[in-house]
Amino acid sequence: MNTTALSVLSYSFCSGSLVLINKLILHHLPYPSLVITVQLWATLFFIQIASAFDFLPVDPIKWKFIKPYLVYTVTFSLGVYCNMASLSMSNVETVIVFRALAPLFVSVLDAVFLGREYPSMRSWGALSLIALGALGYALTDEQFQEQGMLAYFWPTLYLIVISLEMAIGKKLVTGVDLKTLSGPVLYTNMLGWLPMVVFAHMGGEYDRLFTYLHERAMEDEGALLPPIGLVLLLLGCAVGTGIGYSGWWCRSKVSAASFTLIGVINKCFTVLVNLLIWDQHASPEGVACLFLCLIGGSLYKQAPMKKTKDEEDREMIPLVNTPTDKTSR
Repeated sequence: MNTTALSVLSYSFCSGSLVLINKLILHHLPYPSLVITVQLWATLFFIQIASAFDFLPVDPIKWKFIKPYLVYTVTFSLGVYCNMASLSMSNVETVIVFRALAPLFVSVLDAVFLGREYPSMRSWGALSLIALGALGYALTDEQFQEQGMLAYFWPTLYLIVISLEMAIGKKLVTGVDLKTLSGPVLYTNMLGWLPMVVFAHMGGEYDRLFTYLHERAMEDEGALLPPIGLVLLLLGCAVGTGIGYSGWWCRSKVSAASFTLIGVINKCFTVLVNLLIWDQHASPEGVACLFLCLIGGSLYKQAPMKKTKDEEDREMIPLVNTPTDKTSR
């Protein structure tokens, strides 16, 4: 198995698992920003331990690397927060469908900013299937019918932010000279936890958590936090660390649009598991529309890089030197 396929499989497993695990965590610990903060800290702790025991090489912390990652951190932090807020207020399928629209936007960003060609007609058709599936889902979703666009505020914001994040992330991989895979993971998590702490304050998570702990202590409930929630949080920390490494590894191997599509397609497993264990899911018609999105994603073909002028000139040389007929030999 080549490294590209291995990176895709590892990222797919972590990405597909984490969205479901986080949904379960929020059921027991409804503090999205604080949950993400703990997961980011856990990854930083892993990196420091791995570096101390020479288990993994890690790039040093330098200002010249911090500056470009600050921009990415803004989109990363907002994307994580919007994702968690979406999971808190919507079902898993809603988040996945809006994520399914991201390749359409990222394909344009790929062509405008990252030096790739625009998608082929086949790929545009595949992206159109994704858009059609998302529209069909919205028309069958009870939350959309009852609440209108209010139910889609966070997922829509998540779509915009995740599209920018994918393009900026690919630009960092090709433009910032970090030597190790731990480098991007370190800078992303190191710069990303502070905005999460601010988001937690803005969302009133500290007050809600302290009130909950006080009530548990007054009622003499034993453990202040639900044990199952803590177990799920530890599992989320492990998978979150895995997605940090596998995500940057996969991003370095494929285009920004392809990386976005991989994140969409691997959610198919998440949907199937969610339908089995969770009662807050879409109608059969909505799930069918979701699978139409995933089919469109599977038909997409990565656009090639744009040819440089030198490459175009080299391709023209054989045409100039090739004889037109036998008499010219």
